[in-house]
Amino acid sequence: MAKPDNRADNVEHLQEHIQNTIDNLEESESYLNEHADEISSEERETLQNKNDRRRESLAAFREEVKDEAHSQDV
Repeated sequence: MAKPDNRADNVEHLQEHIQNTIDNLEESESYLNEHADEISSEERETLQNKNDRRRESLAAFREEVKDEAHSQDV
């Protein structure tokens, strides 16, 4: 038997994902700032692209939080 759809803690889980993504983004940016002259241009580009995707994910997570919060208010 399938479990019922319990969405009560979705906002909390999304906020955890947001915080983890922010932490990873900040750590990566710090690494880039500290070691930019020591790493290859390929590695730098890879990290910058990854950070771009993290920023996109953050925007999507935040929209999802808004949607979830709104659906819980209804």
